[in-house]
Amino acid sequence: MNGTIRVGNLFGIPFYIHPSWFLVLGLVTWSYSSGLAAQFPLISGGLAVLLGLMTALLLFASVVAHELGHSFVAIRQGIDVKSITLFIFGGLASLEKESKTPAEAFWVAIAGPLVSLLLFGSITAIGFATPVSGPLAAILGVLASVNLALALFNLIPGLPLDGGNILKAAVWKITGNPYKGVVFASRVGQIFGWVAVLSGVLPLLLFGNFGNFWNLLIGFFLLQNAGNAAQFARVQEKLTGLTAEDAVTVNSPVVSANLTLREFADERVISGQNWRRFLVTDDGGQLVGAIAVNNMRSIPTAMWSETQVREVMQPIAQSTTVQSDQPLLEVVQLLEQQKLSALPVIRNNGVLVGILEKAAVIQLLQSRTQPNPA
Repeated sequence: MNGTIRVGNLFGIPFYIHPSWFLVLGLVTWSYSSGLAAQFPLISGGLAVLLGLMTALLLFASVVAHELGHSFVAIRQGIDVKSITLFIFGGLASLEKESKTPAEAFWVAIAGPLVSLLLFGSITAIGFATPVSGPLAAILGVLASVNLALALFNLIPGLPLDGGNILKAAVWKITGNPYKGVVFASRVGQIFGWVAVLSGVLPLLLFGNFGNFWNLLIGFFLLQNAGNAAQFARVQEKLTGLTAEDAVTVNSPVVSANLTLREFADERVISGQNWRRFLVTDDGGQLVGAIAVNNMRSIPTAMWSETQVREVMQPIAQSTTVQSDQPLLEVVQLLEQQKLSALPVIRNNGVLVGILEKAAVIQLLQSRTQPNPA
């Protein structure tokens, strides 16, 4: 997963850490250990580092709790959580799919900030209700403040932040179109991204002050992810209403299982078709296998007239086919998840429709974006 390291499972959810997290862990440890050593001169340097490391780990545990909030609500809605990842800007819960309704999307989005606010309230109450003092009291104060900041920051109404997902759900509710919600919330996210970039660039250019450099990084993060979300939403909207059959390649590479290898070679290979792999059907048009041009090399040329395609073909697993009425958006996601370039499309009775290529989906999208001639 893009260089991330899997460290185990959290409540059955795969848990990953991006290498950048270790850099942030070290910086946070150093920052808080230095602060504790300055605030409490009597503690030793080693103890200050240990307390700083403990503080850093508790802070990241707060981020994980935030993402678990999203995850648990999604799971209750029947949505699989593919992973939770810690990276330089915090955490990310990767969900299998979107919620079915605006209300469900709202609760998935708000769950993370609510967990952070609950932690802020609980830690603050512990600080007031117990006689904790000294470094431990300082650590509790830091934890409470960070959880409050985590909740408020994520409530900024722009994607990819939680507030952006809340805004998306609201626009979805008003317009009835989830993709308009994504595009609108993405635009707001880009506005906040530019504000963050400017707040980091201007002090740097005018005064040589690097104090807001972190704002610059956050701004670029918002701009990139908000832009990607808007682009993906536009693609999703164009695919809405289309099925796998709509993207099947015309003159798909299909041959009969009854052909001899000589006939197959003459009709399909030597005739100039560029396909290197062909789908095989029986007399009823049902998909029974596939044959690659290289498979023919295992049979002596002299026997091609006596050997049928069915004797050389390879079986195709049912899991590697898609139904003709399956939404095209789901098929595209399947192609991406399994890193495939094409899939056979069949009807409910097993009859082959043809092959669906990723390139054909791109061409279909391009044709739908071109203006109709007057």
